[in-house]
Amino acid sequence: MNDMAKSAITRSLIALDQQDEQQAQAVIDHDEEINKMEDEINDQAIWLIASEQPVAKDLRRLVITLKATNDIERIGDLAVNIAKSVKRIGNAELPQEKQDVLNTASIVEQMLDLVIDAYLEEDLEKAFEISRIDDQVDNQYGDSIQKMLKHMTKHPDEISSITQLAFISRYLERAADHVTNIAEGIIYLVKGKHVDLNN
Repeated sequence: MNDMAKSAITRSLIALDQQDEQQAQAVIDHDEEINKMEDEINDQAIWLIASEQPVAKDLRRLVITLKATNDIERIGDLAVNIAKSVKRIGNAELPQEKQDVLNTASIVEQMLDLVIDAYLEEDLEKAFEISRIDDQVDNQYGDSIQKMLKHMTKHPDEISSITQLAFISRYLERAADHVTNIAEGIIYLVKGKHVDLNN
């Protein structure tokens, strides 16, 4: 499921880079697959809780899996939002800030890979590293928005397309927050303690 969400993010950003509306539509069309997989995983986890009555770490694993599937599904939804913004941009010329957004996207993709490794290996250091990377995404988001606002002031005729680019930047920042939520779950799985990495 994580691979599907990452693929959706990647394809939506290829669509942005190439300003390819067909590619963007393909992301939108495939969103239902992620939703369906979330339902299947949730059903299986609930069945395991009811039938096996797991305790301690096994129960924590199932609980964080339920939460993580929700976060991953939301990342898929954010990929759809990116694709919709790409369609709204169409073939409008985009400023240099587009590259800033694509650079942020690469970091979010790195976070998605890292969180799976952290989960499979129960690696606390990788889970905490995700939080540090999320701070980097937050900073890049703030910088990008400032640049876009300045660009809008100088080029009011480009406000519509730059606004969509700003939305895409926001969707990526939110996707990074969802990855960080999953990292929090990994820490809970390993240590049995709740932490808030988004502060």
